[in-house]
Amino acid sequence: MWRGTAARSLSSRLLSSRGPSPSSNPSSVAFSLPCPPPWIPPCSTSFDHGFLGRGAELLPASRIHSPADPWKLWLGRPAEGVGEAPGFSAGSPAEAAAAAAVLGSGGTAWSSISQKARDASDALHHYGRCYWELSKARLSMLVVATSGAGYVLGSGNVIDFDGLCCTCTGTMMVAASANSLNQVFEVQNDAKMKRTRQRPLPSGRLTVPHAAIWASSIGIAGTTLLASKANYLAAGLAASNLVLYAFLYTPLKQIHPVNTWVGAVVGAIPPLLGWTAASGDISLNAMILPAALYFWQLPHFMALAYLCRSDYIAGGFRMFSFADASGRRTALVSFRNCLYLLPLGILAYDCGLTSKWFTLESSLLTLSMSIAALLFVRERTAKNARRMFHASLLYLPVFMSGLLLHRLPNEQHEHTTTEPSMVDEVFSESQVDGDENGNSDSSWNCQTKFPTCVEARPPVAYASIAPFPFLPAPLYISPDP
Repeated sequence: MWRGTAARSLSSRLLSSRGPSPSSNPSSVAFSLPCPPPWIPPCSTSFDHGFLGRGAELLPASRIHSPADPWKLWLGRPAEGVGEAPGFSAGSPAEAAAAAAVLGSGGTAWSSISQKARDASDALHHYGRCYWELSKARLSMLVVATSGAGYVLGSGNVIDFDGLCCTCTGTMMVAASANSLNQVFEVQNDAKMKRTRQRPLPSGRLTVPHAAIWASSIGIAGTTLLASKANYLAAGLAASNLVLYAFLYTPLKQIHPVNTWVGAVVGAIPPLLGWTAASGDISLNAMILPAALYFWQLPHFMALAYLCRSDYIAGGFRMFSFADASGRRTALVSFRNCLYLLPLGILAYDCGLTSKWFTLESSLLTLSMSIAALLFVRERTAKNARRMFHASLLYLPVFMSGLLLHRLPNEQHEHTTTEPSMVDEVFSESQVDGDENGNSDSSWNCQTKFPTCVEARPPVAYASIAPFPFLPAPLYISPDP
């Protein structure tokens, strides 16, 4: 009993000797801890600010404590004369507001940057999709495929892949420009057709001036690329095809049904463009693939015009099938042009463009398409028109693949690339002069002094030139004595 009374008396005297509580003196740097239980000896609840350091001054501004934290109120209050920076009052409302403003401005800047990035991504996706549809990218890629096939056919044993890539790129740009200008001129007609009313211009996703600037820019860029990387003849064909498609074929669609034949000429020019880009000239062999493109397009578009007659009438286009209510003339035109495709395989072999196997393959392929057209002639229904349309879609890639698989090198291109150089001419002239002077060892001296002056030898006969080992070896024609 007396021990408890003595303990309480000693505890009260010790607490009274410590002076006033720090919580009643705001100028102190001390902070109060929760009161310990009576059985634990009391300890000092004051810490000098010098022990905490300058980091304690920044804790209130960081807002990392909860409102119920008892350390929050006095931890950042420096004692007078101890660790106080001049002009800096830790825990003051001004400092807290400044720190909050810094943190708020950082968050605002980050949100602004992320919003701008999202806007840029959305704009890139929007314009990319609009340009893709405006250029009719799938149709343009078909044009590029025909141009690339013409380039390969016009090449010799060795194909210049850099030139091929530049030719295909320039053709793609010019084709995209022509298709874009076509939609610029037909924006009112496209708005009336169910098949085309969701295009970028009728739907309002792009403005007409924007599309016109886009078309003009890529058209000029594509023609310039062809002129600089291929030749001026190829660039001229590309520019003339652009004008023919955009400024002649497009308005003719609303004037006269002859527009289908004009469009067939437009489709036949790209393979000729590729041939001239590779060989630099136009020959009879160069006309095989363009002729196939011309005759192929007529049954293809006749079937399309028959299937979409109501849509074309709503758009205000004058097609050949409109004046043919029964569809008989449309079917006969399709069948007749399929028959025109039959001799092309024989001509390709006769001109030395392909091997004899292509003749058989081309004939079988053309007969299958002709049978589909004949069925359309006998029974003019949408089902038979669709069958002929699908047959035409199959014909073109198979025909071009056969041409490339069985092709023979362009002999005229090989002749122009293997002409003797100026140095060889000089050495040959010196050899002739030596023979006239009676120097029988002139050829031996020429070969000894100038190792480049050697007799022409036939190429290797058991392999072709890489990277096309499946191609036949080039023929060697000895020079005339």
